[in-house]
Amino acid sequence: MVLDGPPQTGMTPDRSPDRVDPRDSTPYDIIIIGAGPAGYTAGIYAARAGYDTLLLSGILPGGQLVNTTEVENYPGFETGIMGPDLMIDMRKQAVRMGVTIIDDTAASVDFDGRPLRVETTDHSYAARAVIVATGADPRKLGLEAEQTLGGRGVSYCATCDGPFFRNQTIIVVGGGDTAMEEATFLTKFAGKVLVVHRRDRLRASQAMQQRAFENEKISFLWNREVAEIRGAERVESVVLRDTTSGDTEELEAGAVFVAIGHTPNTMLFRSRLDLDPDGYVIVRGTQTSVPGVFAAGDVHDRRYRQAVTAAGFGCQAAIDADRYLSEGGPEA
Repeated sequence: MVLDGPPQTGMTPDRSPDRVDPRDSTPYDIIIIGAGPAGYTAGIYAARAGYDTLLLSGILPGGQLVNTTEVENYPGFETGIMGPDLMIDMRKQAVRMGVTIIDDTAASVDFDGRPLRVETTDHSYAARAVIVATGADPRKLGLEAEQTLGGRGVSYCATCDGPFFRNQTIIVVGGGDTAMEEATFLTKFAGKVLVVHRRDRLRASQAMQQRAFENEKISFLWNREVAEIRGAERVESVVLRDTTSGDTEELEAGAVFVAIGHTPNTMLFRSRLDLDPDGYVIVRGTQTSVPGVFAAGDVHDRRYRQAVTAAGFGCQAAIDADRYLSEGGPEA
């Protein structure tokens, strides 16, 4: 089956884009779990190839991009696009290609037998192949401003948002490799980068530490934690607390980049798929430890974590699923 060229129609029932969700146990060719760039792209490729495809979006479709304001680095949008708008457009395209989308959350999976099964609270779905695209969530500080100022100065991705804060003072929170990478990258735009770390030494590798220490734009605030982020319409300042004395101080800043790691959304797959010590799905290409189960996007990608790379992984997973099914994968 070819994934490029005119859409194939031999395997997909004729369905209206406004069809009612088929809440029954009809087997599908492919089930996709997750509705970010990886999940939607996988759905577009799978359905376009003629596979009867179900996408379980979860309760809040769109992944991390629904909490993002302007996206400037996704190809094809000269003046940028709002994150939620990009996800709405991807969803519409997936539906137009023939993907059945159900806004429900996978509660359990059974990958031991055939067909593969995905259960929600009230329904059971079967498929010949499954694509896991549940993403990862950035770890947060637990501050109210992360909700109110998210996308307006509070960020978890320097590559995504750094260019919005040219010549400003930027706070980076964290002490690991990710924080040093983010801080170093942000010096391309910031007037000054202040790294806030709750200890008196970094956890980052020596190479990453050295690179940050040698950058004249980066300063370190040791034994500090962010107690509060202040601002009305955007970030204006942060309140830091000394972790040894408890004293506080307020610093003006245009942005706060939180770089304390990500948590992959893989609780559902523990004991079902091979995961690394941090919980990311272990893949070879996009193939997981279970034949016929593939993974795409931030659920296995700890390095790039971009919308465009997640979409690319979604494409790869759909192609891999097609090859698996075309080369003798089990019939549902």
